[in-house]
Amino acid sequence: MHHAQQDFSIFLARREAVSTDFINGKPEGLLKLSTHHDSTTIFPPSEARIRGADQVNDANENGARSFGKGSTAHFEIFQRGSSGDIGFWTGIQQKNTFMKGHPEPVAMGLRTTEVFRREGSQWVLVHRHADTMTQAKS
Repeated sequence: MHHAQQDFSIFLARREAVSTDFINGKPEGLLKLSTHHDSTTIFPPSEARIRGADQVNDANENGARSFGKGSTAHFEIFQRGSSGDIGFWTGIQQKNTFMKGHPEPVAMGLRTTEVFRREGSQWVLVHRHADTMTQAKS
């Protein structure tokens, strides 16, 4: 595997771990992996359109507060790649989450696309689009 592709694969494993931390109420890792420049967006399952680093990072910090400890997740990656300073993955983010105020875990699958940019020597998240699957399809 080419060094740049290996570097991106290592980053994606870290991104997946940060996602699990997020759904356990800990946004710090995601905030560190997110850009702090204004050219960033998120399109969350709520159908909001959030633009700008401060707004995106505030939304992520607030979003983590809705989750409780014990949540699990993994990425089912359909495609991924990187070239130069741009990388992406697309697939399904499978989760069993404990939502605050709900005693039982909530299972969900999110169709997800994330885009990353290299800033200096680090990959950072610059765009996320995730929507809830209404039913499992291949």
